[in-house]
Amino acid sequence: MCGIIGVVQKRGDVAPFIHQALKRLEYRGYDSVGVTTIEKHKLYIKKDQGKVEEVHRKLDLDEMPGSIGIGHTRWATHGAPSMLNSHPHFDCKNEIAVVHNGVIENFMELRKELSAKGHKFRSETDTEIIPHLLEDYMKDGMDLVEAVKEVTKRIEGTYAIVVMSTKEEENKIVCTRDGNPLVIGRKENVSYVSSDIPAFLPMTNDMILLLDGEIACLTSDEVRIESLSDGSEIKRDSIEISWTADQAQKSGYPHFMLKEIHEQPDAIRNTLRLKEDIIKQAAKIIHSSDRVFMLAMGTSGHSALAGRHMFASIAGVLPTFELASDFSDTVYGSLTDRDCIIAITQSGETTDTITAVKYAKERGVKIVAISNVVGSSITRLADHTILTQAGPEIGVAATKTFMVQLTSLALIALALGELTGFTDLKSIETKRKCLERIPEIVSETISRNEELSRRLAGELYDKTSLLFLGRGVSIATAEEAALKLKEIAYNHAEAYSAGESKHGPIALVEDGFPVIFVAPNDKTRSRMIGNIMEMKARGASVVSVILKDDTELESLSKFVFTIPEDIEPEFSTMVFIVPLQLFSYYMALRKGYDPDMPRNLAKSVTVL
Repeated sequence: MCGIIGVVQKRGDVAPFIHQALKRLEYRGYDSVGVTTIEKHKLYIKKDQGKVEEVHRKLDLDEMPGSIGIGHTRWATHGAPSMLNSHPHFDCKNEIAVVHNGVIENFMELRKELSAKGHKFRSETDTEIIPHLLEDYMKDGMDLVEAVKEVTKRIEGTYAIVVMSTKEEENKIVCTRDGNPLVIGRKENVSYVSSDIPAFLPMTNDMILLLDGEIACLTSDEVRIESLSDGSEIKRDSIEISWTADQAQKSGYPHFMLKEIHEQPDAIRNTLRLKEDIIKQAAKIIHSSDRVFMLAMGTSGHSALAGRHMFASIAGVLPTFELASDFSDTVYGSLTDRDCIIAITQSGETTDTITAVKYAKERGVKIVAISNVVGSSITRLADHTILTQAGPEIGVAATKTFMVQLTSLALIALALGELTGFTDLKSIETKRKCLERIPEIVSETISRNEELSRRLAGELYDKTSLLFLGRGVSIATAEEAALKLKEIAYNHAEAYSAGESKHGPIALVEDGFPVIFVAPNDKTRSRMIGNIMEMKARGASVVSVILKDDTELESLSKFVFTIPEDIEPEFSTMVFIVPLQLFSYYMALRKGYDPDMPRNLAKSVTVL
């Protein structure tokens, strides 16, 4: 989950670029930050606990000499956030510098071994064993590439490692990965390596993928990639990234999250333009399977919950939703080659999901992946991939990537419905036309609810707990709304089926307790009215997300968010979530929190 950047160029100081790249990577972790450069056989080091700009104000990250350098912004796993635990980490002589993302599972064993040899450790991190191992191998005469290869034989776990040295190797960066992402960028006289594309996007949109089991050596003139297993050279063409640098900037918005909420109509519209044969191929794989599982975590899991309703209602196919983290523990070895998994992951690198997919592939299960990142790990594991069209999402709390996942699932559900015949073709065409109108409906929903979201945040910011209720597909909407509030405003919030609320959660309700109902105009509406009355009878302060002109539900609510146009019930999550995304954003602002950098969270969860 940490942010990594490495740069080697022909001339000029790299530190100012590394500083800016780390700001673009800060959504991957912001516990601490560090930069190391090399100039005339000497390491220059600046690092400390805190966000990038906090550390820059203290240390001036731009004032470091050298045309080669590495940087890191951290999301802590081993060792609390501190200056000593921040990356880069070094060998005993400060000749080797390492940044790392992942978890080294056998680091305690290796640390004891190295300590017995006289190595001195300065941090509590698992990463620090890497430069000390490299020190031993290079002392025996190995060059940096050979030494890194040997280190990969000793360490267990997941990693993306970027290394440089002040010795005879000071004009190169060496990197390798297993289970954690690294991408390489090239332009004339400069090579880049990073954990994510936005780090070097302002300089080049040509990306070279580094895959698991590979090692790359970067100089200012070239990139050489080898197989770790046999040392053979790997030739790989670059991929042109369609994102622009402007898309990865705030464009005048105060926060990335607000910008990305406002970008949702375009993200949906672009995803609706996916080639028809890509959608139909996914539907064919699902249709030919005996059982269908949806695997995801977090927000992607809520898109799976909504997608499950779409598949059942439109195609008569009822997938099983499973948390990817628990999948191997819940299927009990029952998978066969007649099963299919729909794996949903924004980054394509979510370790829980990748691990579950690998487990399933070993048993012959077919994999359909939905991801927003070209070349990500999930796309290489899958039998078929749907690449959503959200563009870069920098805000840690997912918004537009949730929308494009829902859009992709809706497109698959419609194609699957045509194959199964569960829904007649005329009805499918009606639903397809509704789906095509959703970008405009989302745009108007933002316009008519943004100011109310701000006002409601002012009313409820001091409430310590909130309850979100829905029925049917709206349970997924409620779950996602509660998650957003927890993620960025640090409110305790729970989501339940409104029918389940009588079986426990209603005990929490007292005068003024906020209960937010997601109440579209579908077959659950009449029962939702009963649930609202139950909560009002106990003093709840009722907030409802409803269709405009629903005067009955409006009369029962203290506050209402309104949706401008009725839509097909299966797709309601795509619109009804929007006011609640805005509400969470303004709650975070009202409480003085940065919605782009929620504590303890990072954008891509690459640890188990």
